[in-house]
Amino acid sequence: MVPVQDGASTQGENLLLPPKESHNESAGSTRIRQRQSSPARRIGMTRKLNRKDFKDSENPEESEKRYKEKELKPLYKELLYTITHSLGRPHTKERYNAKQFQDYIREAFSMTEAEHKTLSEKIQSSLVPIYCLMVTVKQAKGILGKDISGFSDPYCLLSILYEDKDSHIGGLSNKPQKAVVRDSAKGQVLQTTIKKQTLNPIWDETFKLEFEDISNANFHIEMWDKDEEVSLVQKFDEFRTNIHGLKRMLKDAKKEKGQDDFLGYIVLKLKDLYCTEDTWYNLEPRTETYPDRGKCHLQLKFIHKERDENLSAGRSPYVNYCGILQQFVQAHMSKQQDSNPWKGELCGEGTALLEYYANQNNISPFLQDLAKWVAYSKLYQSLEVDSTVLFQQLTSIEYHWDQQELPHQQKQELGDSLHGFLQYGLCLVSKYRDIYPPTPKTTPRLHTLLRVLVQICKTRAFQKLNPAQFDLHVEVTDAVVNGTEEWFNIKKGLHQPMTKDLLESVSALSRLIEEVKEDIRLSKDVWNKVFVSAVQLDVFTVVYQKLDSLLAEELRATLSQLENQMDQPLANSLFPVYLTLQAIHKDKAFLQKRGKLLQLTNFHEDFRDALPYWLNKAFSTTMERVEKAVQVDQLQPLQTGAVPIKHSSSAVDIAACLHPVAQLWDQLSWPDPEEAFMLMVKLTEDVCKIASTYCQMLKVRVKELSVNSDRDSAIKMLCVVVNDLEHLHTVLTRLPQQLNWAGLRERTRHVIGETQFQNTLPSQLQHTQSLLNREIRSAVDTVGKKLKTDIEIHVRNMASRQRLPSRDTEEAVVPLMKYLEKELQYMNENLVQENFNSLLTPLWLNSVKILHQMSQQEDSNLVYFQRLLYTLQCLEQCFHAEGNGLPNETLHTEEYKALRINLTQNSLSSKQLIEKFFDRKVWEQKVFNGEKYGAVTLITSYKRSEEKLHVEVLNAVNLIPLDSNGSSDPFVQLSLEPRHVFSEIEPRSTKIKNCDLNPLFEESFEFSVTLEKCQSPGACLLVTVLDHDTLRSDDFEGEAFLSLKAVPGVGGGPNNPEPAQIRLPLMHPKPNSDNTLRLLEARKGEKEAQALVKLRRQREKKSQEA
Repeated sequence: MVPVQDGASTQGENLLLPPKESHNESAGSTRIRQRQSSPARRIGMTRKLNRKDFKDSENPEESEKRYKEKELKPLYKELLYTITHSLGRPHTKERYNAKQFQDYIREAFSMTEAEHKTLSEKIQSSLVPIYCLMVTVKQAKGILGKDISGFSDPYCLLSILYEDKDSHIGGLSNKPQKAVVRDSAKGQVLQTTIKKQTLNPIWDETFKLEFEDISNANFHIEMWDKDEEVSLVQKFDEFRTNIHGLKRMLKDAKKEKGQDDFLGYIVLKLKDLYCTEDTWYNLEPRTETYPDRGKCHLQLKFIHKERDENLSAGRSPYVNYCGILQQFVQAHMSKQQDSNPWKGELCGEGTALLEYYANQNNISPFLQDLAKWVAYSKLYQSLEVDSTVLFQQLTSIEYHWDQQELPHQQKQELGDSLHGFLQYGLCLVSKYRDIYPPTPKTTPRLHTLLRVLVQICKTRAFQKLNPAQFDLHVEVTDAVVNGTEEWFNIKKGLHQPMTKDLLESVSALSRLIEEVKEDIRLSKDVWNKVFVSAVQLDVFTVVYQKLDSLLAEELRATLSQLENQMDQPLANSLFPVYLTLQAIHKDKAFLQKRGKLLQLTNFHEDFRDALPYWLNKAFSTTMERVEKAVQVDQLQPLQTGAVPIKHSSSAVDIAACLHPVAQLWDQLSWPDPEEAFMLMVKLTEDVCKIASTYCQMLKVRVKELSVNSDRDSAIKMLCVVVNDLEHLHTVLTRLPQQLNWAGLRERTRHVIGETQFQNTLPSQLQHTQSLLNREIRSAVDTVGKKLKTDIEIHVRNMASRQRLPSRDTEEAVVPLMKYLEKELQYMNENLVQENFNSLLTPLWLNSVKILHQMSQQEDSNLVYFQRLLYTLQCLEQCFHAEGNGLPNETLHTEEYKALRINLTQNSLSSKQLIEKFFDRKVWEQKVFNGEKYGAVTLITSYKRSEEKLHVEVLNAVNLIPLDSNGSSDPFVQLSLEPRHVFSEIEPRSTKIKNCDLNPLFEESFEFSVTLEKCQSPGACLLVTVLDHDTLRSDDFEGEAFLSLKAVPGVGGGPNNPEPAQIRLPLMHPKPNSDNTLRLLEARKGEKEAQALVKLRRQREKKSQEA
């Protein structure tokens, strides 16, 4: 069998273990365990071991010298040896020569020129290695099918041949040769196994081809189809099963028996290859018959065989690789200028040398990634390393884990490294508050660490090498809990009181709780996002529950010292503690798990003794501030302008002083409903007491400031006091909302009855508001008292009899209106709207009262009443102020309405009153029901063309008997009224109907009267039915009134309308029932008025209503 079978049998061991490495496994395992026991170990795997052997008492310079001699120089010689015998090109962007490499390692290892020269001379005399090209034939695809079946039985021949100018061996002759490798006699030829009947063979076989000079050496690989001898019967069987193989069979007949078919070849110049290659190559033809012959996948690597083992005292290449890697990293980090995390990249020289050394010693990629993981994970413990470096190595290890098998020694090292990093990471997690403060730069680092821990636990390597159950979620939780307790104890120690003074103890507790509050806030707002995102851990809940138990224990321990010791200073010092605990307790709403009861749930019970002191402090402090505010208050408006502020400074101060009371209620948030109600009662009582006291203080203050002040200043200060009280009233109105009485009512509904609630809180506030209202009214009355007197004087002067002839009505009212305009404008500028309105109302009512009194002092002077009426109208306009003053509902009282009617009537002339009288009678006629005194029927019309009023008296019915014989002698009298309008028209009468209570008259009358007079105010037809008596005056049967406007032709329509018949019930006047008649009666000098009054009084005497 060809040598390739040996190579295949040892494939796994050769890929992972350098030569002679297995015999050092026991010692290496011991060294790894020793290194893992030290948490502060250096990156190097062997350097720490050797340094531990140095005596502590040894001179540091001697120690460094020995370390350099035993550790660094062997590695340095390995690198010089690697540079001297380098093969292939590295995968770096730039190419480096030997001089550049040597300069780099001299600096990295801190070697002097003499040391470098000495070590270089040793390398020149060292054993030269055997150069090898390790080839792994992975697979091929799309090759030619050479058999009758359409498939092939492919195998490959591999060899390294040298170019020779004098020879045609190596495929350099002009005539193409197929069997270059097979026919070669100068090189080692290796063969793969034969894969039967396939066009996509898979070999995955590794071979090592030795060579001496890379400059003229070529790697050759030929692929052949194996063709074995078969019988004639088999040939015919193949022909029957595959008729298309006839051409192939005819071609085979021309070949020699057992001759293989050529499938293709690949030739690569070694000097052009990289250190490692992993590529698909096209199979080239020898002829152009079939140019497309498929592809072959090859993995190539330059390695050394029989490398000089005396360079590093027999240590394994893997251990040397780790030491070189550490030294390069340290050299790179020492030259790094910026503070950014290291991203795992070395300079080009270092990367190239590591690649050379790994390839020459055949260190597998798995072992390289393992070495990098071990180095970088340890470096993470001392320097800031970018997370992608660790993630990349973990991903590579995960990839290689199922591809290759690690030796036992490296398995143990990997397991210890992963477990050690986990423990280190958990240690960092427990101290995350100090190591990763909540800044934009450090918080992502904590997130990265947690992700790395998660990635480690997910790797199959960790799960295989650590069979014990390892729940990262539980471990991180325990780390957070333990770290929280440690942090709490440290903070507790920092804030420990220096003495046993109780105030000092409470102050220390307050500072500690503030620290806890801030930590809980950060856990909720900052760190919880990090832990949830990385490990799905609600760190806020974990931290909150742990701090809750620790804080509850500390709180009770401190407060137990205060039993029976409570006083005002202690209570004051406890209030910040309570507020901080309250804020912490509110954060429980963000807890995700609420299975167990928090120990601080009823923390308020521990502060019950301090509560009365807090309330007393709030009351006394507020009262002191109110007293100071009043003492410095000059009772002047704060601001005048577009939006004037009409109250003084103390009103603003008391509102500000009362606000902390409402704030105290919110801060306490007392959870017990019944106790919370009693607390609210106390707070409300204190607020009401402060308001009442403020009211009394203002009264005293205004008296003090008014002693030496003029009238205007005193009134202005009094206005400010009224505004201040109104402002306080408004503040108290908002108190139920500020203190959230509605919410308290809901909380206490099951323990406090509605009646008890209403009789306690609202009644307290209403009592205080009533007190303020009384004081406001009293102050307003004081302000308005002077105005009332002045208004009365002006009204009396205006309506004085002595001045009646001197000036007209409008001129007489001017002094009063100027006075009101000045005074009301002044009051409006100095009083808020509510108080200004409250001042206007009594002034208005008083003005109406004065006018009413004045109206009773004069009976008949027309000008007098006209002035009073005009004054009333002017006052109404003044107080209404076009809608900006008092509303009409307030102005139009019953007293005002009666006064206006009275003045309006008294302001009319006698003729206007007479007209008004007849209008009244017409209205009474319309609304009169029944025919108690009988009725009269008329036919009326008005001819506009003739200007004549036609009246026909038809009859009268149901007259009352007025004669002793039980009957009457009726006749009808017609008169046009009022007489001053129809003075030239004489009354008309019908004939007398003797002894008839239902007389039929049928008499017509015509009155020559203009349409204008018929349409004048009060124009009517007075129909009087009389009983004729011969010896005495006629008796009164009744009367009726018909408005002339109701006569056809007067109110509109055609010029000569049809006459209309109307039946009018007869009426009797009620004595002394008409106010207009009384007004006319008072006007003694008016003849027409007196005549009408006389006539009406006579009829009232004869009226059946008397």
